[in-house]
Amino acid sequence: MVTEACKKNHVTVNGLVAKPSKEVFATDKITFRKDQITQIITVLDIPENRVGAKLVDIYRRNDTPEEAYQHLELLKLSKEHYRKNGTGRPTKKDRRDIDEFGNEIIIEED
Repeated sequence: MVTEACKKNHVTVNGLVAKPSKEVFATDKITFRKDQITQIITVLDIPENRVGAKLVDIYRRNDTPEEAYQHLELLKLSKEHYRKNGTGRPTKKDRRDIDEFGNEIIIEED
């Protein structure tokens, strides 16, 4: 997954596009997009051996702004408010209701 993101130029290290084989060092800033958020990770240190997932946070710091996570929460809530998950595509009646709602807003503005 990360290799594909690197090949598509979605991952940068210190502002430069990274290849999958790019070595990172302490103080490097890695930027990538995940879940509609541009995340910024700072490498604090490189472990000598592989470590478990629970220990990874020792070696990195998440510098992503808090507003990005708040925006994601609002986006999720707005999607759930309109339509419940698992209900499928909008029906013909749902589309008419949406169109009428849009027309009401346009008429009220005039």
